[in-house]
Amino acid sequence: MKQVLQDLAHGRTLVAEVPSPRAMAGHLLVRTHRTLVSVGTERMLVAFGKANLLEKARQQPDKVRQVLDKVRTDGLLPTLQAVRSKLDRPLPMGYSNVGTVIEVGSEVAGFSVGDRVASNGPHAEIVNVPSNLCARVPVGVSDDAAAFTVVGSIALQGIRLVQPTLGEAVVVSGLGLIGLLTVQLLRAHGCRVLGIDLDDERLARARALGAQTVNLAVADPVSAAMTFSRGRGVDAVLIAASTESSDPVRQAARMCRKRGRIVLVGVAGLELSRADFYEKELSFQVSCSYGPGRYDPAYESRGQDYPVGFVRWTEQRNFEAVLDMLADGRIDPCPLITHRFDIDLADQAYALISEGEKSLAVLLDYPARSPDGQQSLLDTTVVLPRKTGAQSPKGSATLAVVGAGNYAVSVLIPAFRASGARLKTVVANGGVSGFHAGRKFGFEQAATSTASALADPDIDAVVIATRHDSHASLVCEALAAGKHVFVEKPLAIDREGLSNIEALHAKSLREGRNGLLAVGFNRRFSPHARHMRALLEGVAAPKVLSMMVNAGAIAAEHWTQDRESGGGRLIGEACHFVDLLRYLVGAPIAVVETTNVRTRDGLALEDNAIVTLRFTDGSLGCIHYLANGHRAFPKERVEVFCDGRILQLDNFRQLRGWGWPGFKGLKLWRQDKGNRNCAEAFLRAVATGGPAPIPFEELVEVTRATFEMADALRR
Repeated sequence: MKQVLQDLAHGRTLVAEVPSPRAMAGHLLVRTHRTLVSVGTERMLVAFGKANLLEKARQQPDKVRQVLDKVRTDGLLPTLQAVRSKLDRPLPMGYSNVGTVIEVGSEVAGFSVGDRVASNGPHAEIVNVPSNLCARVPVGVSDDAAAFTVVGSIALQGIRLVQPTLGEAVVVSGLGLIGLLTVQLLRAHGCRVLGIDLDDERLARARALGAQTVNLAVADPVSAAMTFSRGRGVDAVLIAASTESSDPVRQAARMCRKRGRIVLVGVAGLELSRADFYEKELSFQVSCSYGPGRYDPAYESRGQDYPVGFVRWTEQRNFEAVLDMLADGRIDPCPLITHRFDIDLADQAYALISEGEKSLAVLLDYPARSPDGQQSLLDTTVVLPRKTGAQSPKGSATLAVVGAGNYAVSVLIPAFRASGARLKTVVANGGVSGFHAGRKFGFEQAATSTASALADPDIDAVVIATRHDSHASLVCEALAAGKHVFVEKPLAIDREGLSNIEALHAKSLREGRNGLLAVGFNRRFSPHARHMRALLEGVAAPKVLSMMVNAGAIAAEHWTQDRESGGGRLIGEACHFVDLLRYLVGAPIAVVETTNVRTRDGLALEDNAIVTLRFTDGSLGCIHYLANGHRAFPKERVEVFCDGRILQLDNFRQLRGWGWPGFKGLKLWRQDKGNRNCAEAFLRAVATGGPAPIPFEELVEVTRATFEMADALRR
């Protein structure tokens, strides 16, 4: 299928052939009829992509500070690679879509195949959209009009925050697409409206919609607003402009009556005068997109609606309200359409909006495909073009990679490619991330169906880099299909998943299939850790190990903190450090003890945990997993005390020793956490039929230890 993508590194817009998405649980699969280009937002993204690195940095000063902190802790080269990886990832464009439901995912109620729906789906022939971000289009509402539903909801949410009453005087500052929709909606509310802009054509459109207007270039907007409000000051101002200037907010404060309301829907500078707001007791609020539920994963991704008695207007209910007004004829956005293009010519649409040609509402049409093209529209696998002269490595393991998120693209896939693997298929639910990873690293094909990769007899091994809750089930599916498996940590997030893996692994051994299973515990494969293990193997005395992890805070609502999807931070990340200490000691874990520090800054239960590991040889390990430190401090430090000697490993860049004959230290010019060595060990085992890089019993032991760690805190 075709989808519009934006290259943030170079500013190019491309219409790419990507694999069709599948209907996920709680989602609808929709065949697109029409999408609306949000000119202001999407022009800004195109401009950001075309900017050079210095201009990009100027636009995002917070990101620059994060980059500088990373340089100090991880080094320059890894930081540059991380930045380039972020910018290199193409961005799906668009969020105002109308089409027909062709498949209903599980756990969805209220929708059927054949329904025409408006959604926040991107510019693509097929979209997979959460059901809470869809609303049925009433009969009689055209596709052209329905394409304005989501953008109209942005305007409507701003109005809901203003809380206008019949007859109030309201100013709309900025008469772009959202501003003009705001004018229509306010008029439908029975308000008197004054529109402010610099563009005569937009001012004329606002007058045609029933507003009075003032041109900023020729008149003082504050004086005009005072006249418009009969000298009292306007009741409210909605700012729909897009500017770095703070003038719209300052003007809004001066033109409001006492206790007036100001809502920012667009983008404006926020250098405010306290006196303007203090003397009038003004209220100021920033509107968040389409309404309550926005950016809440429980609502948007997992379909958990808010009770209507407590939250009357959610995102979805705002969509429905806009569609109802379209059906009644109380608003009509179609006169705002200035241009339309077929999806194949989307790059011309973006050239139009980025080159300054006057435009307001730009529609993309999705013509019906010929009968021969219908099947390709739904293909979940696409063959990727090969670079000239590129050849697959001969004699190497052939891989399918399931998951193409940030870690897979920036670390895992490069490690396997550098180790000589043949990269055949990359699988990702959405299609775009798989397409990007496949094109970047030379995969032969991209897919959205894991089943097709598992059924491919050409594929020797499957690399799993998906969200944590899917690891155990995917490991079992891959082992059952007779594939070798490399799964990024953790192996499982609950005992049931781990038991299923153990049972299937035992069955494979009984049947002589002996599929290799490896977990991405890469730190034990780092040059420093291997050197430490070699030194420690000559020491019979018990060891005391201390590992300090400056983990950094993660929002409590992030998926990694969720026990069902991420397993929590101890199971999901601290397993790395349990495995490292287990490797360095070289003896089984006997006892696990956990405590934590309660802080006042809202950190989750597992964000500040102290884990003590007692080993069967008498050694003692302590992991300080902390999120209350400073991000400029190195992330990981390991210290080992034993038999009158000390080893200290600082952030996998420098190893120092005291009391070791012939050894004082090992320093690398860049951080090396062992990712490539880990990939090479797995590929070597696959090629030779040798033992797994980490014994299966140790993988299970470490995983069970993390369950005990988490249980201790949760109790």
